[in-house]
Amino acid sequence: MSPSRRHEALAWVVPRLRRSRELDSPAAERARIERWHAGLGRQLPTRLVPRFARRFSVVTEVLTGPAGEFASYVVTPRGTDPHRTVVYLHGGGYVAPIDPFHLRYVCRLATDLGARIVLPDYPLAPEHTWQASHAAIADLAARWADDSEELVLAGDSAGGGYALAVALTLRDRGGPQASRLLLHSPWVDLTTSTPETERFTVRDPWLFLGKLRAYAEWWAGSPDDLDRPEVSPALADLAGLPPALMFCGTRDTLAPGCRLLARRAAEAGWDLDYVEVHDLIHVYPLLPLIPEARAAHRRTLEYLS
Repeated sequence: MSPSRRHEALAWVVPRLRRSRELDSPAAERARIERWHAGLGRQLPTRLVPRFARRFSVVTEVLTGPAGEFASYVVTPRGTDPHRTVVYLHGGGYVAPIDPFHLRYVCRLATDLGARIVLPDYPLAPEHTWQASHAAIADLAARWADDSEELVLAGDSAGGGYALAVALTLRDRGGPQASRLLLHSPWVDLTTSTPETERFTVRDPWLFLGKLRAYAEWWAGSPDDLDRPEVSPALADLAGLPPALMFCGTRDTLAPGCRLLARRAAEAGWDLDYVEVHDLIHVYPLLPLIPEARAAHRRTLEYLS
C-alpha cells in the first residue's frame, strides 16, 4: 500500500521546515549547535496544544545529575487522578530539546489513556553525554514505577533509544520496573554498524548519516563507548525486558537498527511487537493529520489499554 498524499506532503515539508541537511564538518556542526543552545529557553513548548493551561496541570520536578540540575515536567489532564504514568523521553538526536510536536503527541496520549506524562528535559549533547542524566532518569522511572499502578517507558528517535537504555538499567538493578515500552523509530544502535544503513539513508529526506555519527559520538563521550548498553541498547543482552511495541517506516535511516533490535529480541525471547510500514518517514506516528499516524495511535491505545 502506498503512503497517503498527506504523508507525502509532510515528507517533503517537514525536512525543509527543520532545515535538514548534511553537516559541513563535525567541528562546524558542534559550534552551530552550541550557539543555538546558548540562546535556548527550556520552557514547555505548548503552542500546538489548544487551551493547554486549561486542560493540563504541570508540575516541575528538579533532577540532579553529575553535570547539575535539570527539569522534569509532570503533565496531567485536569480533573483526573491517573493510575498510569508514561515516562516519555523526547527525540532530537540528543542535541535538540522538547519541541511542540512532542508535547502535542504526549498530551493526546495523556488524554486518550487517562495517564500522567513525565517529560525529562535532559541535558543535551554536545555539551553533555549520557552520563549527565542517565542515572537520574533511571531513578525517576523507578520512583514512578513504585508510585503508579502501571509505568510505561516511551520515546521517539533518540528518546526511544534512551527509553530502552533506561529499561535495561532498571532490569539490571532488580527494583521497580516498567510494565511496557513504546518506541517510535528508536535510535538503538549508535555504532550505525548495520550494513543496510548506507542504503536506507539514501531515501531518507530527514536524517543524515554524517550528523548521526557526530551526534552519536558526542552522546557517547568517546568512540570506545558507542557500544555501551546505555548508548546502543540494541547491542545489549535483551532478555528479561518488559513487553514492547515499536514502530518504524522504511524511508528512515534508523530502520536497519530497528530491524536489528527486532532480530535480537526474537533471539533473546523478549516480547517485542515490531510494526514496520513501507515507505514511511522517521517518527511517522508523531506527524499531524496523516492516516498512518492515526492507525499507529489506534494500535498504541489497543496495546496500552
